[in-house]
Amino acid sequence: MSRLVDLSKLPAPNILEPLDFEQLLAERKESFIALFSQDEQEYWRYRLQFESDPVTKLLEENAYLQMLEIERINNAAKATMLAYSTGSNLDVVSGNYNVQRKVIDQANDSVSPPFKKVLESDTDLRLRTQLAFEGMSVAGPRNAYLFHALSAHHQVADVSVQSPNPAEVLISVLSTEENGIANNEILKAVEKALNDDDIRPVGDRLIVQSAEIVNYQIQATIYLYQSPDGEIVKNQAIQSLQRFVKERRRIGRDISLSGIYASLQVEGVQRVVLTNPTQDLVLTPSQAGYCTEININTAISDDY
Repeated sequence: MSRLVDLSKLPAPNILEPLDFEQLLAERKESFIALFSQDEQEYWRYRLQFESDPVTKLLEENAYLQMLEIERINNAAKATMLAYSTGSNLDVVSGNYNVQRKVIDQANDSVSPPFKKVLESDTDLRLRTQLAFEGMSVAGPRNAYLFHALSAHHQVADVSVQSPNPAEVLISVLSTEENGIANNEILKAVEKALNDDDIRPVGDRLIVQSAEIVNYQIQATIYLYQSPDGEIVKNQAIQSLQRFVKERRRIGRDISLSGIYASLQVEGVQRVVLTNPTQDLVLTPSQAGYCTEININTAISDDY
């Protein structure tokens, strides 16, 4: 089984130029000064030290426009890269691998209020695109099963692939719906996709099941420094925690106390007292955590 490269940890390619206004301005000044004869250059070098000088202002604008152009070129280059592209640009990059963004929920204008079409996230689409070449294998590698299972139904959020016994493949499926339990429609779609003769090796015995959902709640008190921005700080802490919860809503991802503490410890929070959970939630490769409640209270710290 090949191990997928974590694209987020790759160093930026050399084609992406750094944005450094001060360096660009210094280069523009030197280029400008070089246009004059040797005996005039010292005069201009002295004059361009002053921010208020009209020529300095003009060179600053020139450097700023140059920086914007570099940024535009950088963004155009990123749009062609799987690691950096987003939105419709990522759709095109994924299309090169014959992978299409899933529609999680169709738009519905007949209800009030109407809701927009819900699409697969960039993160999930990027992962499936990485797995595309694995999906071409017919030897039954883990990532091939993973790719085809993730692509089998629009409500498949995550999949784990295990082999508890020789020639036995256990597929656990997490749904985008409700608490993550995959219904029969989803499971049958995954099973049908994986039982294709071009995907599953003849000797493999396939078992498709819903991921086991482990419910948990988060209750904590955050102590805030004395400030008129207490409500803002609380909202930032809750939003940070919600991002953590969303990120951990995957099969086999533990819910660690340290992660909860770190997400609540935003700027303006003096300390965090966590009431629940009281220990790390360690999950098996067929389990997924589901946060049923977030209850964050605030108190004022006596620290300044």
